[in-house]
Amino acid sequence: MRTLTVTFDARDVDGLARFWAGMLGREPLRDGDAVRLPGEGGQLGLAFVTGPERKPGARSMHLHLTSATVDDQQRTVEAALTLGAGHLDVGQLPAEGHIVLADPEGNPFCVIEAGNRFLAGCGFLGELACDGTRDVGVFWSEALGWPLVWDENGETAIQSPAGGTKIAWGGPPLDPKDGRNRQRLEIDGEAGHLIALGALRLGDGELADPDGNEFTLAAPRT
Repeated sequence: MRTLTVTFDARDVDGLARFWAGMLGREPLRDGDAVRLPGEGGQLGLAFVTGPERKPGARSMHLHLTSATVDDQQRTVEAALTLGAGHLDVGQLPAEGHIVLADPEGNPFCVIEAGNRFLAGCGFLGELACDGTRDVGVFWSEALGWPLVWDENGETAIQSPAGGTKIAWGGPPLDPKDGRNRQRLEIDGEAGHLIALGALRLGDGELADPDGNEFTLAAPRT
C-alpha cells in the first residue's frame, strides 16, 4: 500500500520536528537533511526540511487534531502552548468548537472539538486540510489507491483503506498561488504513472498536481 507524507519547509528543522514529535508522541528520525515523524496505522507521516522564509501568495495545508472530550481538547491546547504554539485568529466565530493555533513557525493547525463525526475513528492526527479542486481529490485517490470518502459540492476527502488520517480538499474558490508552497505532499510512487493520471512535471525532480501544487516522490528505501 502506498504511503503519504506531508513535508514542511522550516527555518529550524530540528526545533519544528521536536514540536510536532511532542504533539503527536512520535520519535524523530534523521533522514539526510530531513527529520521525519513516520505515521503508523494509516496516520499521516510528517517530514521537515530547510526551506525559504514564508512568502505571501503560496497555498497552505493545515492539520486537524482530534479530541475525545472537552477536557481532552483543552489538554491538547495546553500541551501545544507549552511546546511553543500560539493562538491564531483566522476569523473563526466564538460558536465554532475548534481552536485554531499556530506552531512555532506560524503553520496553522486546529484542535477539533469532541464529537466531530467526520473525523470519528481517524486517530489523533485526524485530517490534513488542503486547498484544491475536486480534480485534485480524484487525482490523489487514484494515485494512492485510497477511496473517496467524501465527494460533495466540489469538496473531496480520501482515506487509506486501513483507516487513519483523512486528506481533504475544500473545493473552489482556490487561494491564489504565487510561489512554491511551504507544505508539500510526498508519495512513494512512480513519475510516469502519476503523470498519466494528470500530474505535471516540474524542475528539480518535483511534480505538481492538476491544480499546480508541488509534490515530491519519496527516495527508494535501501
